[in-house]
Amino acid sequence: MKTLLNLEELALFLLAVLAFASQSPYGWWLFPVCLLLPDLSMLGYAAGNKVGACVYNFVHHRGVAILVYLAGRYLALDWLVFTGIILFAHTTMDRIFGYGLKYMTAFKDTHLGEIGPNAKQHRKQPDAYN
Repeated sequence: MKTLLNLEELALFLLAVLAFASQSPYGWWLFPVCLLLPDLSMLGYAAGNKVGACVYNFVHHRGVAILVYLAGRYLALDWLVFTGIILFAHTTMDRIFGYGLKYMTAFKDTHLGEIGPNAKQHRKQPDAYN
């Protein structure tokens, strides 16, 4: 199942690349340069786990990315369209690498499981596509 979900995320990432290529007036180099900028939302953890999780989850929510993109299209603001595309692409990339939305307990606790070098191993679920 994990492979199937990763393929779905990869398709969404490619959709973001296609949206950038077809709708952005900016140079191609700007996409990879800005791709990790949403991770600056981790700075919210300086105010504690609850604030950090709220800030991080807001920035990494695909619904927010889509709303930003649509607002940019409606207002005809290229920079806002670009921001929505970057937020969407970054979030899908995070999911591919196993980084999910954060619980308020700790940064390492995500909806996809624990992350980090000391992550607890989760019980393997049966794969419906073996």
